[in-house]
Amino acid sequence: MKKNIILAGVGGQGILSIAAVIDLAALHSGLEIRQAEVHGMSQRGGAVESHLRIADREIHSDLIARGTADLVISVEPLEALRQSPWLAPSGRLVTAMEPVVNMEGYPRIEAVRRSLLETGAPILIDAQQLAEECGSRRASNMVVLGAAAPFIGIPPERLEAGISELFERKGADIAEMNTRAFRKGLEASQQQAASPEGPPTNAMT
Repeated sequence: MKKNIILAGVGGQGILSIAAVIDLAALHSGLEIRQAEVHGMSQRGGAVESHLRIADREIHSDLIARGTADLVISVEPLEALRQSPWLAPSGRLVTAMEPVVNMEGYPRIEAVRRSLLETGAPILIDAQQLAEECGSRRASNMVVLGAAAPFIGIPPERLEAGISELFERKGADIAEMNTRAFRKGLEASQQQAASPEGPPTNAMT
């Protein structure tokens, strides 16, 4: 088993919490992990990127080579598109579709969506809306993690255990809300993957 995963978003969107949950699940599954993080002015809404490698054997490098990522998980659509060149030909891209317009000239979301669809079979999720149904938009990163769960190579129940472990210090209610958000994302991803039409056309266009 070997997975090369790129996590992307902008500062404050909870990218590192996604990484922490996967790390916990991987460690409790007896897997090796390597992680490298790149922060770009994250306190001002700049890009945040993390390379996460998981394997059942020794891993010799922290970084993922261009064109070799099995999975890109993003909480922002333009950042997802920016990371798409790292995908392997068989790789999958999972992203929230709510844009964070943090620069002049941010492209129209319709154009971003069309480009994302060219990456193969992306999973495009209205993460904030689904998270709000679970109690808080702040859990949208766990919706995205749930949507990516079928492609991570770790059973969803292990990832749920990681969510509980990470959030339990904030209280049982917070941990349960994030678990619900994870399940909501997983359900949406499975429905979208099974649909012959692919992502819904109203996904934040």
